[in-house]
Amino acid sequence: MHPDSQFTHADNAALIFNELKFRSLTVKNRLFRSNISGQFDDYNGHGGNARLNWEEKFARGGIGCIISSFTPVSVRGRILVRYAMIDADDKIPFWREVGRRVHGHDCRFIMQLSHSGRQQDMGGVENLFNKGLSSTNKSDYFHGLLAQAMTKPEIAEVVEQFAQGARRAREAGLDGVELHGANGYLLTQFLSSGINDRTDEYGGSWEGRARFVLEIVRAIRREVGQDFHLQMKINGVDHNDWLYPWIKKGNTLDETVKICTMLLDGGKGVDSFHVSSGSTFPHPRNPAGDLPLEDLHRWYDGMLSQGTRAPMNYAIFSNPVLGRAFQALWRWRRGKVIEGINLDYARAVSEAIGKIDPDIKVLCTGGFQHADRIAEAIRSKACDGVTMARPLIANNNLPHILAEANGPEKECTYCNKCLLNDLENPLGCYDLSRFDGATFEDRYREMIKQVMSVFEPPTFH
Repeated sequence: MHPDSQFTHADNAALIFNELKFRSLTVKNRLFRSNISGQFDDYNGHGGNARLNWEEKFARGGIGCIISSFTPVSVRGRILVRYAMIDADDKIPFWREVGRRVHGHDCRFIMQLSHSGRQQDMGGVENLFNKGLSSTNKSDYFHGLLAQAMTKPEIAEVVEQFAQGARRAREAGLDGVELHGANGYLLTQFLSSGINDRTDEYGGSWEGRARFVLEIVRAIRREVGQDFHLQMKINGVDHNDWLYPWIKKGNTLDETVKICTMLLDGGKGVDSFHVSSGSTFPHPRNPAGDLPLEDLHRWYDGMLSQGTRAPMNYAIFSNPVLGRAFQALWRWRRGKVIEGINLDYARAVSEAIGKIDPDIKVLCTGGFQHADRIAEAIRSKACDGVTMARPLIANNNLPHILAEANGPEKECTYCNKCLLNDLENPLGCYDLSRFDGATFEDRYREMIKQVMSVFEPPTFH
């Protein structure tokens, strides 16, 4: 994508900071924080003070809307421990306080309802003897996380868990919910032709594979009505064969467009689509960026007891030759484009859905951090707004920066050290090159100071 130089920064800023109206939600600008957040909470899924500080700092930085980190609808569907959940009514007061904090900065808050399925990185002691619920009995191809195909009663139970999660989000005063149907989690496992091998009505054709998600959408509408924002995060293309070219590729763009059309459900379904790509996590296209071998070797050890392929992965990452070869494969399969990597997919969804219902909006994720790139994405009608995560971790006030300049002085380098550290450490920017200091120790001290800033203690009265 080559932004047209005829537009000034003032033109671009005017477009970016124009409000975005969904059917039942208005956001003050076109900038959304994508779903990312660290292990900030209590082990039992109750929210912690650090998460309140974490969410509020992005609202303070000018973002128009925050999409929460994956918020499990059940303990069985937990992806990582110490992430706040929405599995019971006793979680509502915490999320009400999250909403109060971010609303104080004229920022909206959308809860991302999630279920790990088989892609359960660290499910905790409650799931120690459980295989991940999935569309299939086959383990995932990257970590080797074990799975069991869900029975129909289990499918019905999970549908209801999503519906009750949405009800709780509305009762908490939040602004909407998003279904996480991308990047390898449970909904992807049903939607993807590369993963779903069922022979009943929840498998087979794209209509069958989408049945589970459609039932969730309808159950949510039953609980929250038509005037509560509901959006769907979905892969434009799965790219399921990036590591092993002999396995099924997964959903094509044409299938994705058909699924999106189905989820409109005659005007009673979703209000927006959030377009990503990649059938697992991590994936070269999500998060699009580098694969830092030193950090991978240092922090991947937590996965050794989780998946059958994790020990082999760890051996590869630790080997100087094989590690470099894997890193080269990662970069090759990612491609040269990082910022706007999913725009072609978003454009196809936008064009198709716009012909059916022009009120449905499309968001696109993928490393956005420059005003000209963001404005051109919107101006070209590829999407109506963009979501970002790592660039905001690097520069929490990025929206304020983009209002005045094309981009930050110290850009996100897409090193992905933040996401690897999140397996065992507080989430934050771990790229030392972005911190000031005369020595390594000085830069490291500044880095840790920023990472730990969200742990400021609460004020008691």
